[in-house]
Amino acid sequence: MIDLFKIGFLSVTLVDIIDIIIVALLFFWLYRSLKGTVAIQILFGLVILIGLSFIADTINLKSTSWIIKTITSIWLLAFIILFQPEIRRLILKITSTQLFRLFMKSRITATIDEVIDAVLEMSEKHIGALIVFTRSQNVEMTVDTGIPLQAVVSKEILISIFNPKSPLHDGAVIIENQTIIAAKCVLPLSSVTKINNRNLGTRHRAALGLSEQADAIVIVNSEETGGISIADGGTLTLDIPKSELSNILKAKLSINQ
Repeated sequence: MIDLFKIGFLSVTLVDIIDIIIVALLFFWLYRSLKGTVAIQILFGLVILIGLSFIADTINLKSTSWIIKTITSIWLLAFIILFQPEIRRLILKITSTQLFRLFMKSRITATIDEVIDAVLEMSEKHIGALIVFTRSQNVEMTVDTGIPLQAVVSKEILISIFNPKSPLHDGAVIIENQTIIAAKCVLPLSSVTKINNRNLGTRHRAALGLSEQADAIVIVNSEETGGISIADGGTLTLDIPKSELSNILKAKLSINQ
């Protein structure tokens, strides 16, 4: 590799320049994402430690370099532990980009298709169901009330879970990405008992209750009428036409964008 220039005894090549630009852009993006949070102070400290480590390596201070690298490892671990919410928001920003959606679109679409096929069949058979799609907010407390599954989403599994003879049918299924992470989950009930002079059953109040407290979409199958409803953002849309279910759900999960 041809040297572009030298700084003292350091030779700088084109690859070095590209590497520096990439790292600078990465740290700038991290700074913008974490700006205004306490985490930014820890990030600055980490940058300083990395700089000191580079200087120590350059002038061959082995003991100093080892100490700085050890502190850096501890600092990084502390950053991850203490600032999980900020890191989670950072990851959500990445996963909400158009580029990420291009890679995930086909898999999520297939998952939604499996869910819709199951919902439509259960609707015909008047099988009650509660299916939760998580979005940008974690629902760990809700998951903890149920039975862990970690199963790939499929029509057959969903119908089996909500079969009235199944021990898992009484409660909600939580879907995260392409995985059923838990079943028989207890959802918080909404204080709303009527919509348009129509009394809400326990399933509909549970779906509405979760959507009021978390960023999630909840599909409800009515055992009595076979009607399909969706709760989202504290709003419950009742009796959605079956022909429109796919488009509505994909739009809410931003699959068509």
